[in-house]
This record gives sequence, structure tokens and C-alpha cells, in this order.
Amino acid sequence: MGRSNVGKSSLINALVRQKVARTSAAPGKTRLANFYRVRRGSGPEMYLVDLPGYGYARGGDAPAREFNRLAEAYFTRADRGPGIGDRGSERTGSPRSLIPDPRSPEKRIGVLLLIDARHPGLESDLDAWAWLASQPCPRGVVGTKVDKLTRAERARHTRELESLFDGPVVLASAQTGEGLDELWKLIATLPSQTAA
Repeated sequence: MGRSNVGKSSLINALVRQKVARTSAAPGKTRLANFYRVRRGSGPEMYLVDLPGYGYARGGDAPAREFNRLAEAYFTRADRGPGIGDRGSERTGSPRSLIPDPRSPEKRIGVLLLIDARHPGLESDLDAWAWLASQPCPRGVVGTKVDKLTRAERARHTRELESLFDGPVVLASAQTGEGLDELWKLIATLPSQTAA
């Protein structure tokens, strides 16, 4: 999960070392939740899910509303209260989640919030992190596009990101492959963490 054009699709392609997710220089290319079944080495199969980005996208406010509806449908469980943006009468029927119950040991999930490492502290990223804290799944933060930072910026932005998100942040680059091993380790361990 992350802002439009933060590099979510590119990072999936870098992780699996092939072009499976469609990418574009223009924000808003991903419009649906795209599921990719992957396996690293002899490890277990898992799904990487590429969600549309929040923030700017072509088409004005409509993509933002669509993101809210999609995120709500994806993360909201029927046994919990309303999701983000609920207006009561606008919703028909019970919300149904596409993610498994995180309390189920065989179907544990984790969520990664991708942040452009060049722009730590954006309000929309902090809002997304706070909203994810209300969801019943463990979460982590990945700083993308780290290859575009100087050494001094990298040190400064890493400290700021870890302070803002209250913990370690994996820095990665889809372009250079930097940080991908650390990201795989985070992906492997995230679902086994206790939900916040």
C-alpha cells in the first residue's frame, strides 16, 4: 500500500525478477487490486497484492474515492465495525474482506506501507499508517527509490522515517535491487508478528 507512483508495481517486479505488474511513469496506472502468487526459492507460496495508490491520480477526485472503496473492501472484516469512509446508508449488505482472518495461523497476512524515501513525513503517508494501525494485521514500512538519495540524505531520511513510523524501515530500490533481500526477510517475518 502506498501513494500513487511510489513504486509499488516496480518493487513487485524487482522482487520476483520479472515484469508481472504493469508500470507507468504517470500516477494511477494500477486501478484494481492485483494478486501475484509467488514463491522465493523453496519457501512457501504467498500472495503479493498490488493495490492502487492513494493521493494524486489521473481523473481528479474519482480515483481517490475509488481507492477508499477498494481499501475499505480489502481491509474491512464483516465481524468488525465500519471501514474507512463509511456513510451507513450508502453501503448495502455486510462488508466482506478479501484478506483472511489474521488470527488464523495458516492464513496470516501482513501489510507493507511503501513510502518514497525522498519525501519522509507526508501527511497522507502518516494518515495511511495511522489507519493501518486500526486494522487487525501486522505492518511494516518500506522506503522506496532510495537510489535517488545522496549518502547524507539517506542517513537523514532514514532517521526521520524511523522516528515517524516508530521502528525500523527497510530501504529499497527497484532500479538497483538494493534492499530486496532485507525486504524478502521482512515479508517472510511480518505475518508471524502479533497484530497491533
